[in-house]
Amino acid sequence: MTETESIAYDVVVLGAGPVGENVADRTRAAGLSTAVVESELVGGECSYWACMPSKALLRPVIARADARRVPGLRQAVQGPLDAAAVLAHRDEYTSHWHDGGQVQWLDGIGADLHRGHGRLTGPRTVTVTGPDGERTVLTARHAVAVCTGTRAQLPPLPGLADVEPWTSREATSSPEVPGRLIVVGGGVVATEMATVWQALGSRVTVLVRGKGLLSRMEPFAGELVAEALVEAGADVRTATSVESVTREDGTVVVVTGSGERIEADEILFATGRAPRTDDIGLDTVGLEPGSWLPVDDSLQVDGTDWLYAVGDVNHRALLTHQGKYQARIAGAAIAARAAGAPPLETGPWGAHAATADHHAVPQVVFTDPEAGAVGLSLAEAEQAGHRVRAVDVDLASVAGAGLYGDGYRGRARMVVDLDEEILRGVTFVGPGVGELIHSATVAVAGQVPVARLWHAVPSYPTISEVWLRLLEAYRG
Repeated sequence: MTETESIAYDVVVLGAGPVGENVADRTRAAGLSTAVVESELVGGECSYWACMPSKALLRPVIARADARRVPGLRQAVQGPLDAAAVLAHRDEYTSHWHDGGQVQWLDGIGADLHRGHGRLTGPRTVTVTGPDGERTVLTARHAVAVCTGTRAQLPPLPGLADVEPWTSREATSSPEVPGRLIVVGGGVVATEMATVWQALGSRVTVLVRGKGLLSRMEPFAGELVAEALVEAGADVRTATSVESVTREDGTVVVVTGSGERIEADEILFATGRAPRTDDIGLDTVGLEPGSWLPVDDSLQVDGTDWLYAVGDVNHRALLTHQGKYQARIAGAAIAARAAGAPPLETGPWGAHAATADHHAVPQVVFTDPEAGAVGLSLAEAEQAGHRVRAVDVDLASVAGAGLYGDGYRGRARMVVDLDEEILRGVTFVGPGVGELIHSATVAVAGQVPVARLWHAVPSYPTISEVWLRLLEAYRG
């Protein structure tokens, strides 16, 4: 028989990934008692199956590619990567899938960790079923924050479960390099993992249903990344659907829409994400299980005055850094409401408003070349009704790019609002451009006038001199 204990807190957080950790950090800093519930590893998807392991895998791949562009250095790095060493480095960055360090951090901020599956069992109430079946009822005086993130979404192909396909989790944690890998999808996970495994020795085939890669960015981003993947040895096929997948004597067999048969040792489906809200008791508070949770700019779930949905589950921006940003906003809002503070600053760019989610979401894709963007693409800006102009510059024309490496290829675009003379979006594609994105984010989020940007002088000779070239091209 299970025993039930009841404990009251000011705030209960469902999910101990980076988002839940940051909500807990902010509410604890405000003096609120906080419980965090986690059914897997403290640190969540990002720490063990997404951001950290993927970037640990990608770093040696990108470093080698950059070195091969430098005269006098390329000869020293002509051999293959040491796959075993790369995988061991990845394992170090995931703490070998042990969460002791992150648990210690939670203890350090004074939050209580409850391990087990947490479900809402009514307003302001979460029941946690622990590993041994024991139950603990947590009640929240002020707020419950759902920070449970997302899971990989697989297509409804008959018999797919029997194939045991990879999702992002298997792709970032595999202990060995598959001889042949099929990657289904053309987004961030697909392109990054194709980059990794091709470089580590796998023969990679990328199957994309649409017209190209990275469809949410400017078209040239996906084009440049696809060119580089093909040059690296990958087979990239666009406008290609998967009609069936089977595993025959250990070999994965894909039949495409054109009837072509493709074989591999493993297959990765990077075809979207679904919210982890199907079994957290949403029905007990009048919400649809398995749904995304719509929120206002303070991250409070629509129609409630106590429930918050922070990070991926609200479907505003499925990115760790945006989720952590939302967590800081939500934590401040929860604390202010708990203290009975004056009306919250929920207007644009207020202390309790996640305004950047609407206007200035940055993202970097760590492929070779890197692709980074913030704000709106040209098509998105036009669809939103802005009168805009796209300004493009060949990154190879910048002195810093030539110094970065021979044969540098890249492109930059800024989307200028012609009525307000501010930037609606910026995109960079090229080696090393990930470090340029924050400057673009400041410009877009801060709505810096183009006339003022003219006086932000980039250092010479750096790749960031592209800002001067973009502004010169705009002024004509």
